[in-house]
Amino acid sequence: MVKAKYQEVLDLGASLQIQNGDVQESNGVLHIKGEARTPYEKNMLWDKIKAIGGESPSDIVADITIRDSSVYHRHVVSSGDTLGKIAKHYYGDPMKYQNIFNANTDILKNPDVIFPDQELIIPNI
Repeated sequence: MVKAKYQEVLDLGASLQIQNGDVQESNGVLHIKGEARTPYEKNMLWDKIKAIGGESPSDIVADITIRDSSVYHRHVVSSGDTLGKIAKHYYGDPMKYQNIFNANTDILKNPDVIFPDQELIIPNI
């Protein structure tokens, strides 16, 4: 029953390709564990858990580790992306585009010029 309540979390975990996952339900509590690639993916899972169960859900216990905490995420540029748009997505503030630019000066020479399929580091800030 609790597993059905949190099915969207499990589906998100599958779409993010969470590794070493395990899901168990006992005594009305869902226990999930797994390894996210980045802190951003871990946050996505926690945000989904909170959206379903509230700020401090008592019917789910999640042990989510992070494979690569050296970056916040790795973003593949899509057509129409700008550094400001990407910064707004990850940080909630388009003016933090400079953080992304500075983390990617090995492949970016101008913050106004990015190309589809480039993989950008989204730094921890």
